Amino acid sequence: MRLNENIAISTSKVLLVPYDAHHVQQYHRWMEDPSIREATASERLSLDDEYENQASWRESRDKLTFIVCAPLLRDDDVSRTDEKGAAVLAGVGDAVGRMVGDVNLFLSPWDGDDEGQEQKQNGDGEEAKTYYTAEIDIMIANPKFRRIGLGRAAVATFLYFVRRHLDGILAEYMGSLDTAAAISKPVMKDVVAKINADNKASIVLFQALGFKQRGERNYFGEIEMVFGGFGETDEWVKTSSSSVMGDGYEELVYDRSRLEE
Repeated sequence: MRLNENIAISTSKVLLVPYDAHHVQQYHRWMEDPSIREATASERLSLDDEYENQASWRESRDKLTFIVCAPLLRDDDVSRTDEKGAAVLAGVGDAVGRMVGDVNLFLSPWDGDDEGQEQKQNGDGEEAKTYYTAEIDIMIANPKFRRIGLGRAAVATFLYFVRRHLDGILAEYMGSLDTAAAISKPVMKDVVAKINADNKASIVLFQALGFKQRGERNYFGEIEMVFGGFGETDEWVKTSSSSVMGDGYEELVYDRSRLEE
């Protein structure tokens, strides 16, 4: 998506930055690890293919992606600049040694019952709603950053951003749909994480954030963890407390000027 291409998100526990071309080589090194490919159900790709993916993901209207990084040091003026206000310097705040993994959201029409696909808001307003869903995934590729709460902070911070910018996210996504769907009000029905049933750490992570299991283990050995009513309630804002996300949530300029030097 284009919506987040110039936005970095910072808390005391995590830094999220847009997935850029200068991240690709490290991302490719991560994906050369067979255990990571198995955990993420990914195919092995060439470096050229990874560069193509990065470019296509930026243009894709149904995919929102951030690279997860270690949190900024608040007194580190190398990672921040006042030239454009508060900013994160690309290649500095997200240097290779600070990259941890990625977090993604994939949007699609909601596959609910026919009655729920589109309905009137009320008898007077006659405003039609069309429901959509989003699948979330999180990868903490750097082993030294696992089991310290950074993955949970990343998901909580990411979804807090999504909830704040939901209208813009859905508007960009709706630009890829036909006119008939665009005439009704888009609503994010739920957010779903599909997790290998043996991945207890990920299951606990999403449970702690208010996700609930839906159904049983499927043919592929996965279970679905669901946060229902994501776009119709402020419950996520209550769930994403500073104790989970970290203090000092900020949306900062992602400054690429250092990359151009």
